Amino acid sequence: MATTAELFEVGPGGSTGSGRPGVCRQLGGRAEERAFAGCPGGALGREEPFVADEYIERLVWRTPGGGSRGGPEAFDPKRLLEEFVNHIQELQIMDERIQRKVEKLEQQCQKEAKEFAKKVQELQKSNQVAFQHFQELDEHISYVATKVCHLGDQLEGVNTPRQRAVEAQKLMKYFNEFLDGELKSDVFTNSEKIKEAADIIQKLHLIAQELPFDRFSEVKSKIASKYHDLECQLIQEFTSAQRRGEISRMREVAAVLLHFKGYSHCVDVYIKQCQEGAYLRNDIFEDAGILCQRVNKQVGDIFSNPETVLAKLIQNVFEIKLQSFVKEQLEECRKSDAEQYLKNLYDLYTRTTNLSSKLMEFNLGTDKQTFLSKLIKSIFISYLENYIEVETGYLKSRSAMILQRYYDSKNHQKRSIGTGGIQDLKERIRQRTNLPLGPSIDTHGETFLSQEVVVNLLQETKQAFERCHRLSDPSDLPRNAFRIFTILVEFLCIEHIDYALETGLAGIPSSDSRNANLYFLDVVQQANTIFHLFDKQFNDHLMPLISSSPKLSECLQKKKEIIEQMEMKLDTGIDRTLNCMIGQMKHILAAEQKKTDFKPEDENNVLIQYTNACVKVCAYVRKQVEKIKNSMDGKNVDTVLMELGVRFHRLIYEHLQQYSYSCMGGMLAICDVAEYRKCAKDFKIPMVLHLFDTLHALCNLLVVAPDNLKQVCSGEQLANLDKNILHSFVQLRADYRSARLARHFS
Repeated sequence: MATTAELFEVGPGGSTGSGRPGVCRQLGGRAEERAFAGCPGGALGREEPFVADEYIERLVWRTPGGGSRGGPEAFDPKRLLEEFVNHIQELQIMDERIQRKVEKLEQQCQKEAKEFAKKVQELQKSNQVAFQHFQELDEHISYVATKVCHLGDQLEGVNTPRQRAVEAQKLMKYFNEFLDGELKSDVFTNSEKIKEAADIIQKLHLIAQELPFDRFSEVKSKIASKYHDLECQLIQEFTSAQRRGEISRMREVAAVLLHFKGYSHCVDVYIKQCQEGAYLRNDIFEDAGILCQRVNKQVGDIFSNPETVLAKLIQNVFEIKLQSFVKEQLEECRKSDAEQYLKNLYDLYTRTTNLSSKLMEFNLGTDKQTFLSKLIKSIFISYLENYIEVETGYLKSRSAMILQRYYDSKNHQKRSIGTGGIQDLKERIRQRTNLPLGPSIDTHGETFLSQEVVVNLLQETKQAFERCHRLSDPSDLPRNAFRIFTILVEFLCIEHIDYALETGLAGIPSSDSRNANLYFLDVVQQANTIFHLFDKQFNDHLMPLISSSPKLSECLQKKKEIIEQMEMKLDTGIDRTLNCMIGQMKHILAAEQKKTDFKPEDENNVLIQYTNACVKVCAYVRKQVEKIKNSMDGKNVDTVLMELGVRFHRLIYEHLQQYSYSCMGGMLAICDVAEYRKCAKDFKIPMVLHLFDTLHALCNLLVVAPDNLKQVCSGEQLANLDKNILHSFVQLRADYRSARLARHFS
């Protein structure tokens, strides 16, 4: 019979001798103990979990007669049962032993826990005792420390008067030497003890100030003389140390001089020597920035108040170097060249403020922003007070010169445009009646508008806005910007654009003129382009300067008035130009259209598809449509083309009403209208095309058979027309007076 331990024997590689997977290794000792010894989680000898099925299978396999039938040994169920019973008893015994062992270990654990708890209690008691001892020791230390402090105070109270007495004795000794007139002490005769001598003489100088002059005038003068001599020696020593670059010696001397009246002179010497050889480049602003940066790194190692010394250096640079440089640059061109003066002022002020921004990084005290602003103001205040007057005066003269140069290049003498009540009355009459009030001007196609002139004016104004932004006080900025804007409006919008519009209006010929040069559309195109540039500068350069001030509404209102005034004149000019176009078409039709075109003598030999008048009118219209499209943009193109199309339709309609039409002549009229309709398609305006479609349908009444007149008149395109219009076209037929036609139409 296999023992429990034998069931767990494993072969090499962790498998049993039968090739089945093993559960644990044989550990030695008694079989029962070896079976379960060291098997965590139910596994024996290894970390695999205990599997009951495998355990039973292994037991059966080890038992003789436990195999299947037909094997080497016959299956013996009784023997297998007996093996199971014995094995169960064996396991029960093992369980009891293990249980007893567990109980024993639990008892041992409980005992050790009690002993440990007892030991912890004893340690806590010892800790409490030690804590009490520490408290007592701390109280004792505090008591001793209090006594020591009290003793120290007492010693200090005794020692301080003693030290003062000793110091007073020494000072009296030195004072006696000044009284005797002979300085014998080593401290005054030894140059290496200048620091101690300076301390003594500084105190004697303070004492001498309290002595009466009548009794101690001589000794006071001697002390003052020695005070001055030592002060000069210290300053000289500081100067020499600075030249040698001995920072530590400079720091020592500066600390001694701190209590002397000449300390400020020491600082002045330092500032003066710092600037020696500092301005070697052509750019004084860059040199000043480098100088201040170098001194900023050094001054903290020398002086106890570095921010004061650095601030004094910056003040010296601004008030002496920069101010003299700015004055030299500006004064020479202030009265002779305003343009150069403004450019120099803007450049110098910009570079000065940029330098100030760099200096803001340094420690200059509490309110360095105000300090630097005052320095800048002290340099430029005399130039900024009247800046805007110089700016506006220069801008006016420059703008006037640009315009005059342009008109001179055109050999044009500007005519004065009248203003006031009479001119306004003329303008209103002209707008309502399109009557030319006053003589027409022949400009030979010149628009008197120049983008080059406009760009120059805008560039000058842009520079003025930039200078205004930089040089104006924040409280004056909106007002100054508005003044510049009014100059731009005066010279660009009024003197140039408005003058060109007035000249263009005066140059538009009357509607009955022949072969007139209709160049006003060129004026419209250029004025539109120029105003876009004006509007862009308004938004880009003026708006940021006035956006948060009451001047914004004033500028917007002025801009609105200018726009409305120009649009009114543009509308007037376009309307009169359209009238001229229609007048030109009338001349073409009157000159080219013949009565025989629509009532030919030989009805059978008509070869043309449309009349010569139609060809020339369509060619003229197409040319004008293309010109309108090139001269305008946006919805303005459609608006003007629709107005031209409506007038064009009215002209053709009225023109056709003047003739009588034979059958073949009616066909020619239909061909002409078809060509007009084809021309109207170029307008790309639905309403205009609809008008010519209707006109084409009306022309069909000229050729339709009398029996079909009512049917044609009730068609889709003619049904909504007034009967009088239909009748007027039927009356144009050469056969209208026949009783048969009148009867059919009635």
